[in-house]
Amino acid sequence: MRPDSDFEGLKQLLPLGYPYLLVDRVLQRSEGEVVAMKCVTANEPYFQGHFRPPYPSLMPGTMILEGMAQTAGLLLPEGGLAVLAGVERARFHRPVVPGDRLTYRARALRRRLGLLKAEVRAQVEGEPVAEATILLMELEDVGKAD
Repeated sequence: MRPDSDFEGLKQLLPLGYPYLLVDRVLQRSEGEVVAMKCVTANEPYFQGHFRPPYPSLMPGTMILEGMAQTAGLLLPEGGLAVLAGVERARFHRPVVPGDRLTYRARALRRRLGLLKAEVRAQVEGEPVAEATILLMELEDVGKAD
């Protein structure tokens, strides 16, 4: 198993911690493509109040989009830091609820001048959840702790 494929390995690659790390495992990683997953549980902090009973708990679209951006960030060289710089053509197709296993697929479209443009899709059991073109901006030596 690759060191970045499990949760502990991911914490080394992505500069985020709980509750902001929205990728649990890398399923596949190759040049220009990443497939990752998130097991959505009822304990996620964003479910508290989104929505109140009698309405069902739904994962906010912004959190799905953040998970998609984090997956796209795994396309960058290790040790780098990138921030979300833009989102194009974001579409949401179905809600995500506790118990769903969310699969993210990111494919690099272009990388130049410190910007990565990626096509990202989210699915649950093969059913489309969301899709977007995401732009990430790489930051150089910003706030790295020794």
